[in-house]
Amino acid sequence: MATKALGMVETRGLSGAIEAANTMMHAHGVKFVAKEVIGGGFVTVFIEGDFDAVKNATEAGADSVRKVGELISYHIIPNPHPQLKLILSNNL
Repeated sequence: MATKALGMVETRGLSGAIEAANTMMHAHGVKFVAKEVIGGGFVTVFIEGDFDAVKNATEAGADSVRKVGELISYHIIPNPHPQLKLILSNNL
C-alpha cells in the first residue's frame, strides 16, 4: 500500500505558484489540494497523493519555479496526520 504524502511549494509571486501547480498537476497520482496566499507576495501550493508521486511532482514543481520566479522553499510531509489539514487552513 502506498504511503500518503502532502507536498508544498512556496513562491514569492503568483506566476511562480501557477507554474509550480501546472507542473505538479502533470504528474500522475497527485491531487491539487489548495493554494494559500499569506501576504508579502508569498503563495504556497499544496498537493497530495502517494509518497513517490508527491515527491517527484513537488521536486519538478520547485524546479519549474526557478525558471520563471522566486522559489522560497518546498517540502514533502510523508504520512501527514489527518488533523494537519485543520491546522493549516480551512481551504485544505
